[in-house]
Amino acid sequence: MDINEALEWAAARHNGVLITLRRDGRAQSSDIVYATDGDIIRVSVTADRAKTANMRRDNRVVLHLTDPSSWSYVSFDATAELSPECAEPDDTTADELVALYRAVSDSDHPDWADYRQAMIDDRRLVARITPHSATGQIH
Repeated sequence: MDINEALEWAAARHNGVLITLRRDGRAQSSDIVYATDGDIIRVSVTADRAKTANMRRDNRVVLHLTDPSSWSYVSFDATAELSPECAEPDDTTADELVALYRAVSDSDHPDWADYRQAMIDDRRLVARITPHSATGQIH
């Protein structure tokens, strides 16, 4: 499958399954919300979750997207890069999380100061997923 066609299809959606590798090699899957940004896919994650620990140890991931109404799906084989944890309301991670929120919701948050503080309190960071190949079928 052409990766650019797959990324274009992915850009019209926001829900998927992120698959990471546990220490013993078994797959661990998590429902996620994502946004595409050119050839990068961004996902908000928390520092203390299994998927984050898995990506820190082994950055190989699969992002699986599906549209059951059309029997379409795309699976990206990818690598993940993790941003620093959000530590200040105006740091670059907070700004990236704001941009991700806007891209996913297509709207503004009612209280950006509250949102930015919640990103610190939740220990949020961004997984930047770079697809290397795609498989699937788009109808």
